Amino acid sequence: MTKPVGIAFIGSGGIAQSAHMPAYKKLEAEGKAKLVAVCDVVEATAKAAAAKFDVPHVYTDYAQMLKRDDVDAVDVCTPNYLHMQPVLDAFAAGKHVICEKPLAINGEQGARMVEAGHKAGRKFQVALNVRFGSGPQAVKRFIDAGKIGEIYYARAHALRRRGVPSWGVFTQKDKQGGGPLIDIGVHILDLTLWLMGYPTPVATVGAAYTKFGNRPGVYNTWGRFDHTNYTVEDFAAGFVRFENGATLTLESSFIANLERDEMNTHVFGTEGGAFLNPFDASQSRIYREEAGTLTDSSLAMLPQVNSHEGEIRAFVQAILDDTPVQVPGEQGLMVTRILDALYESSETGKEVRMT
Repeated sequence: MTKPVGIAFIGSGGIAQSAHMPAYKKLEAEGKAKLVAVCDVVEATAKAAAAKFDVPHVYTDYAQMLKRDDVDAVDVCTPNYLHMQPVLDAFAAGKHVICEKPLAINGEQGARMVEAGHKAGRKFQVALNVRFGSGPQAVKRFIDAGKIGEIYYARAHALRRRGVPSWGVFTQKDKQGGGPLIDIGVHILDLTLWLMGYPTPVATVGAAYTKFGNRPGVYNTWGRFDHTNYTVEDFAAGFVRFENGATLTLESSFIANLERDEMNTHVFGTEGGAFLNPFDASQSRIYREEAGTLTDSSLAMLPQVNSHEGEIRAFVQAILDDTPVQVPGEQGLMVTRILDALYESSETGKEVRMT
């Protein structure tokens, strides 16, 4: 593709304005992208986004927007339960698509989205941005260089002590699909699977708890939330076994009695190990045995990278170069299916087979 990629938004609220649109504006300045249109069911939100980012066209009906020939790709930034239909319709209109995480509220919807992308012959990227940070990229280079060896176990944490979102639909299961597991656990799960080479899951055991969210008066650092309408878990833990014999544990919370928030992953390999805080590379370490000595290596002088900008840049570049996207729908679908299985295991009290 030789001309700038024409971009349209379905959903122009918080994540669109704070993360995606600024990244496209940088690419627009480089002549690689062009913000063409925004659509939102709340017209005032769409108009505000258009004014802030100098987008010429505003819609409240995305079906009309998708008819535009100058729209090459669509960025879907709607709530989780409204991911599937806009993605299906964008593919039907012949557009490339990037969709905010998680891919969908369940694997059944996600599979339809991935299939639609294949049928349309368009590119489909899931907006799992965390892996685009400089720390994750550096650790992945160590892994790809064989410094960690065979990764046989990983433990992933996305834990908040008191961090319930007090806005949007984050606490409503019918609209969100779940709580912290599907909201922030999805990020650390994707990051860990990516470091492990995305092995195929075969079985899961999980447990999800709601011990605080539906109680009145629970202290929350992000403001008061509606405990009477809290229908998701506030803590979840799971164990995943993979076809290659590797295993993974995952913990995620909005509310938990622990010392501090944690967002990290630790991978264990035959040649070394790695601890990674994707948002603070100074905390990350590589653990190895070298020259008869145990060594702990830190990451130094990494470039400052905005991971949201990284994911948007990668999506646009894949369209320009006609190359595969870096976070394909299939990987987003695998994450969603693992989350489905963990929730099912919690409800049934049994292991869930995934093959």
